[in-house]
Amino acid sequence: MSAQQADEEPAGAAHPPLLKLLSAFFYGTCSFLIVLVNKTVLTTYRFPSPMVLGIGQMATTILILYVSKLNKIIHFPDFDKSIPMKLFPLPLLYVGNHISGLTSTSKLSLPMFTVLRKFTIPLTLLLEIIILGKRYSLGIIVSVFAIVLGAFIAAGSDLSFTLEGYTFVLLNDIFTAANGVYTKQKMDPKELGTYGVLFYNAYFMVIPTMILSFSTGDLQQVTDFKHWTNFLFLFQFLLSCFLGFLLTYSVVLCSHYNSALTTSVVGAFKNISIAYIGMLVGGDYIFSILNFIGLNICMAGGLRYSFLILRDHKKPKQPTDEENMS
Repeated sequence: MSAQQADEEPAGAAHPPLLKLLSAFFYGTCSFLIVLVNKTVLTTYRFPSPMVLGIGQMATTILILYVSKLNKIIHFPDFDKSIPMKLFPLPLLYVGNHISGLTSTSKLSLPMFTVLRKFTIPLTLLLEIIILGKRYSLGIIVSVFAIVLGAFIAAGSDLSFTLEGYTFVLLNDIFTAANGVYTKQKMDPKELGTYGVLFYNAYFMVIPTMILSFSTGDLQQVTDFKHWTNFLFLFQFLLSCFLGFLLTYSVVLCSHYNSALTTSVVGAFKNISIAYIGMLVGGDYIFSILNFIGLNICMAGGLRYSFLILRDHKKPKQPTDEENMS
């Protein structure tokens, strides 16, 4: 099946079990790898600018999607004057989410990054209750409370605490939650499609981000970076740029062959893997008993939350009064 068909056909259609399994595995692998590769580039090699790495990922996304569109592999609308108004403020949320995520990856150990990223869940729930008027079961609220409690315990005993890292990861949580809720409230996916939203978000923000990186001196630091002649670094930098696109495509594919809920559950298992493997990768995690207990409480709450959401969506809907009358 082509990427265009995956974007256009409704999720939930009958698909071979092997394709469902492979698409979920593909998403989990891409999601896992990009965090490890970004961490290696930004921490192990001390690449000086998460912003420039983000520009590389945006430029790769634009290039791949544009070439795919020219070759009729995918389809999204051509540019017209109405597109900025249809998207706004998604491009701002997109670049904010992108840069704050990469910056916090460089400033925090992977276990603490994973735990603090889980604040996206309570923030999203709060915004959905306020903006969308949704209601959630007691089990889900208790799971969210466990996530917050575990995060506070882990953060309170984090021996590698940095204010800058915590600030950026909490900003990342806010951008992620706002982006998700705003998309649910405002965006009609039939207008631009998945690839159209992805392409124009990157297209509108890549040049302003380049100007910002030039004005902050990041571009000069990157020019003077000593590892450009190191083949292993260069390979991982380019891999990070490519994985930035591949991750988004794998989400589309997994959601198409399975469901958005399956994608969320795969993401939850990936987070658990990152949290524990991250204790050994990057070299910036400092172990303490209380911090480790907090990490486990947070992970358990996140896993429980994912399964409760999955169970609630599998429940058959109750017939309405109009259906009963029929």
